[in-house]
Amino acid sequence: MKIAETDFQAWMGSVQSRMETALASFLPAAHVAPARLHEAMRYATLEGGKRVRPLLAFAAGELSEAPRERLEAVSAAVEMIHAYSLVHDDMPCMDDDVLRRGKPTVHVEYDEATALLVGDALQSLAFQIITEGKLADRAERQLEMAHLLAAAAGSRGMAGGQQIDLDATGKTLTVPELEFMHIHKTGALIRAAVLLGFLCGDQAAGEERVKLDRYAKAVGLAFQVVDDVLDHDASTATLGKTAGKDSKQGKPTYVSILGIAAARSLAGELRAQAHAALDGLGGRAARLAQLADFIVLRKF
Repeated sequence: MKIAETDFQAWMGSVQSRMETALASFLPAAHVAPARLHEAMRYATLEGGKRVRPLLAFAAGELSEAPRERLEAVSAAVEMIHAYSLVHDDMPCMDDDVLRRGKPTVHVEYDEATALLVGDALQSLAFQIITEGKLADRAERQLEMAHLLAAAAGSRGMAGGQQIDLDATGKTLTVPELEFMHIHKTGALIRAAVLLGFLCGDQAAGEERVKLDRYAKAVGLAFQVVDDVLDHDASTATLGKTAGKDSKQGKPTYVSILGIAAARSLAGELRAQAHAALDGLGGRAARLAQLADFIVLRKF
């Protein structure tokens, strides 16, 4: 293993561990009433996932010299939005899945009504976190950050992408149509994570923000392409969720539309685009470049 790779793995593990602690502190304690809801919120959010969005936020924060405490807060907010989306996505009215992150989904472990409330409560808590405390040097920037997260989660972002996904079941989409869906469903929250991390610092420059947004669009799509490849290639045990679910449900994927070889090639092209977007940012963007590699080359 190369020294640079070892260093990246250590950094990644440090951020993941730090975020587990931060999330546990932001979430209500399981014994606080209503205990069942709070227990289920913690079940949905803790001890699982690669924390890709927090990793991206921390990496972007290195460009603007963002304080760690601010990065922990915005990362927790983004991760709670992500966790809520998974809880709702797994419910019988959506994808009706029974496994997530290697354990029963929330509606299976608890019940459907509790799962619905878990998603609602996590979304509300995300905005409580991002509007509490000082997460930016100017009040108008913190307001912009809250707006950015809301837009990424809403009908013109993640929720809208999920609706497009539901409407597309059983249909054949063109590649641009599939890209449009995933720019919203998966990419919007990834782009928000990058920009929020960057905006936590007082060295956030406009020209760097443009480059970061270009980078985030590329890695957001790459993440979904690789997810589709893994859904085709990997086992349920490896993924921690039901493998082959999308194809069984008749959902269009990059693999079903392009084929496995072309999908892998597209992931590589998006990785190159992400690296190109970072040109001129120097060593401060090293973690972002490493994360682009991690997202495309991951095996699970």
